[in-house]
Amino acid sequence: MTQTPTTQTPTTQTPTAEPDTSPAPPASTLDWRAEYAYTAGVQAFIYGFPYIYNAKLRHDWVTSTQDPAVHPAAAVNEFWHAGRILDATYRAGGCPSTDSLYSLAWLDLGDGPFILSHPDMGERYFTFQLASFTSDNFGYVGQRTTGPGAGNFAVVGPGWDGDLPAGVQRVRTSPTPWALVLGRTAVNGVGDLPNARALQGRYRLIPLAAWNAPGAVVPARREVYAPVPVSEDPLGPWKTLNAMLAENPPSSRHALVLEQFSGLGVGAGLDVEAQPDAVRQGLARAAVAGMALLRDQFASGDWATIVNGWRYPPPEEGRFGNDFLRRAADQSLAGIAANDPAESVYLMNFQDEDGARLDPGHRYTLRFPPGGLPPVDAFWSLTAYTAADLNLIANPIDRYSVGDHASGLRMDDDGGLTLYLQPDPPAAGREPNWLPTSPESPWFVLLRMYRPGPAALDGSWRCPGMARND
Repeated sequence: MTQTPTTQTPTTQTPTAEPDTSPAPPASTLDWRAEYAYTAGVQAFIYGFPYIYNAKLRHDWVTSTQDPAVHPAAAVNEFWHAGRILDATYRAGGCPSTDSLYSLAWLDLGDGPFILSHPDMGERYFTFQLASFTSDNFGYVGQRTTGPGAGNFAVVGPGWDGDLPAGVQRVRTSPTPWALVLGRTAVNGVGDLPNARALQGRYRLIPLAAWNAPGAVVPARREVYAPVPVSEDPLGPWKTLNAMLAENPPSSRHALVLEQFSGLGVGAGLDVEAQPDAVRQGLARAAVAGMALLRDQFASGDWATIVNGWRYPPPEEGRFGNDFLRRAADQSLAGIAANDPAESVYLMNFQDEDGARLDPGHRYTLRFPPGGLPPVDAFWSLTAYTAADLNLIANPIDRYSVGDHASGLRMDDDGGLTLYLQPDPPAAGREPNWLPTSPESPWFVLLRMYRPGPAALDGSWRCPGMARND
């Protein structure tokens, strides 16, 4: 804090010296406690955002009454499986993928491990991303890490050190008692949906205590902390944060940071309502400003390296850890949790090769030269979204992405590949390579690379820019 200047009179100065007349804010307009709570509170909100956000998502999913085919809805410790490939009728935003079906679960590991099982997956790409309550990944099960064969894997919480049954492989310990499983099962278009759904139906989450008890019934559990919306209580985010810090104790490395926040009533077991009115006012302001800051930081693209208009994520993606700003904005807010780059790399692009914003009134091409396709060990796809709400773009052929696994792309005569991004159909013979875009709303594209190769990970593969061709 900057203190109000005071007059210091040296011993050699006479009492008639002119007083200090430097300006100071009127006391009636500045309460130092409110200002300190606001400034420190913004930092506390950035630190705590993943806890606040995940508490809301967990409650929403566990208590959801929406269509379970497209909206997560499952009890604690149970899988929710997406029932169909999303299309433009789904309007919940979030840049939905049309390449895979999600399988999600919130696990409470406080009473012991859960065993995640899957059947033999053959050549189909699949992955189970394991994220802590802070949004940082702590492990993977899947094609890349544990192989395609049938397997049983113990997801273990902090402090557990017991024995596992034969045939059960332990993955790295979750740093928090609550963990999120984000499964993805590749699906090759609507015709492949029954096959992918059949595999999902064989995924299992079984508590260790019931592993050797065939037919054991595990009661469904839907009681979780219910966050109070900020619209109902300006201090709601802080109450949620305090509750989640108690549920999921942070790393001891963060003790000094959390000590700074404790004076505001922010921390496990603390009560923000017990703080002076000025502090409560400052915290309420901080929650609003902190949310706006996180949104602006992600939208700025500051987190990325720009190559031909494409935003390349940093290598720390998925495990930002002590980088609290990027953990909150670029990992939690941007996608609940982000894959490690070794699992997938997503490149976003809002502009053409000349730096102009992609315009709904124009047509564009994206050409990969011979030998220059996205380097992947699994597959890649390109999807277009509306910029305002991050939804898929309605179009007459119900095509929302193109890639090397589903859409029957036609290669150029020289072995390269040209994609046509425009609202109207391209010339005859080019339709297989057409990705429809919006004729009226600003849009952008997302290039997904699953199991990217070394050239994608080290940046030596540079995705070509988008060329305007009308």
